Amino acid sequence: MRFDIITVLPSLLESPFAHSILQRAQKKGIAEIHVHNLRDYAKNKQKSVDDYPYGGGSGMVMQIEPFAACIEQLQSERAYDEIIYMTPDGVTLNQDIANELSTKGNIIILCGHYKGIDQRIRDIFVTKEISIGDYVLSGGELPAAIVVDAIVRLIPGVLNDETSALSDSFQDGLLDAPIYTRPAEWRGHKVPDILLSGNEAKINAWRDEQQLQRTQERRPDLLND
Repeated sequence: MRFDIITVLPSLLESPFAHSILQRAQKKGIAEIHVHNLRDYAKNKQKSVDDYPYGGGSGMVMQIEPFAACIEQLQSERAYDEIIYMTPDGVTLNQDIANELSTKGNIIILCGHYKGIDQRIRDIFVTKEISIGDYVLSGGELPAAIVVDAIVRLIPGVLNDETSALSDSFQDGLLDAPIYTRPAEWRGHKVPDILLSGNEAKINAWRDEQQLQRTQERRPDLLND
């Protein structure tokens, strides 16, 4: 699976993709992550990619030409299943969206900055708009890294235990059950006896019950959905 991320701050994305699961996925050849500097596609000497908004108002707007040049260059090299724009007014990222995107082949992600991007980029090129929550960040780079992380860990062969992702919170519409490891007792706090019993059927039933209880307490909206 290939990701092409277009940004004015490529250095901001160096660390998230250089460690842990994302690094291993790239070393295994399961995922390719390419970061493109939008300024490389600017035509002016200053390499600026923004301008004042038509109609007035505060902030600067990212121009259409550099984005179009980069996107069209990439499209001339391969087909893309999705062109995603990270934006606060997009659909909120959830596990279902991550699951769907993990079945794709090639994805372009656009990172906005300043006041945002020219609407024509969204109208002409973008196929999906995604938000990571009801708040505003300085740019789309961190949201893009989150989207890539959420997708890549679902690709077969990325995790050492491929069943791990299937038992994550939200995969079945519920939050995950409490988890424990050694020692079995610490400062008087004990691991539930059922988890030490070795009875797989009873353990699974306990986990199912805990998932439902935790979801009712913390995210009842998930049960309504």
